Amino acid sequence: MELTDSVKNLLIETAKQLKGAARRRFMALTVKDLGFGGQSRANKELGWDRDTVRKGVRELETGITCVDNYKGRGRKKSEDNLPELLVDIQSIVDSQSQTDPTFKSNRLYTRLSGEEVRKQLIIQKNYTEEELPTTETIRRKLNHLGYYPQKVKKSQPQKKIPETDEIFERMEAINQEALLSPTTLEISMDGKAAVNIGPFSRKGKTRVPTYACDHDFNSNSKVIPYGIFLPQSDDLFLYFIESKVTSDCIVDILEQWWQEFGSMFGECKTLLIKPDNGPENHSRRTQFMNRIVEFVETYKINVRLAYYPPYHSKYNPVERTWAVLENHWNGTIFEDIQTALQWAETMTWKSNNPVVKLVNKTYQTGVKLTSKAMEKLETKLTRFINIEPENQYNLGKWFVDIFYNAP
Repeated sequence: MELTDSVKNLLIETAKQLKGAARRRFMALTVKDLGFGGQSRANKELGWDRDTVRKGVRELETGITCVDNYKGRGRKKSEDNLPELLVDIQSIVDSQSQTDPTFKSNRLYTRLSGEEVRKQLIIQKNYTEEELPTTETIRRKLNHLGYYPQKVKKSQPQKKIPETDEIFERMEAINQEALLSPTTLEISMDGKAAVNIGPFSRKGKTRVPTYACDHDFNSNSKVIPYGIFLPQSDDLFLYFIESKVTSDCIVDILEQWWQEFGSMFGECKTLLIKPDNGPENHSRRTQFMNRIVEFVETYKINVRLAYYPPYHSKYNPVERTWAVLENHWNGTIFEDIQTALQWAETMTWKSNNPVVKLVNKTYQTGVKLTSKAMEKLETKLTRFINIEPENQYNLGKWFVDIFYNAP
């Protein structure tokens, strides 16, 4: 039997008009008329399912007709009974939805629950309680339409600011100047996260079975490690602070360190200080800059402040020492502050132990200068100005010089 295009269309359309056993019988009779290989031809040329055709052939040959259980197929979809349902759901949730903030998918996220959407369908679209599907079905329809509930996430910090590359170029130039100058001493300063004092686990390991509290309740005592690191000599000085780390606290630590160890650097005329760009010691922090100017005038030494760009504090040399300290003491339980100090003293950096001090002075937060006082202080600061035409950003807040002017 030759299957022309007109014959094919006739067979296909006829099969579509029939249902169940009648359709299978029609397919089986057609396949028999096609002769040998009829099932294969029907599948390739007519698009008929082979399993359906075989079932029809068996029914034709045995005379036993299978009864189709249409009710067993389940109910029709809600949108078949309510053609406008999906459109109405979209119109309700669109005003409450947002796209995937990562732009990695085409998903939409909505804050409305399935129960609320069902309620709004009744209020806004005049559906009745009886004709609408259940809340669970509405929830599945929301997911099917692409609306997914999403956990609220913290915003992620940017990884780079426009000035980052130029800041690193300037930092490299300053480093080279410091290496070639015998009168410049480079020091790196930064603080570490607060350490709870008490019977708390630090998620470390120890060969001796040790047990900590099952819950990390609020600690009555904390210490904040603050480090001064000399990259040229690999000397490390650790100060443990019981109070808040404020501008006054940072400069007091610098003064204490210089009073005790400054005599070791007799030729030093300039301190190249690399602090982190935190809120208590950036170059626009009025009290910090005021104390640095006082430091310069008191000890008759120049200070150059060089800040790393945001989100790049890991390049600050002192940051390398914190991982060593944490690995050294993370299996220890600090029952008291003295235990923490003793463990810090036994840490080794480049085969040397750090100098460890305790700062138990209480510092007041929120100390700042008035606008007029800061304007006067700015006259004593020399902020870096780009002179190269290819550099387009102002790096004045990242690099500041304070020179001692002898009276």
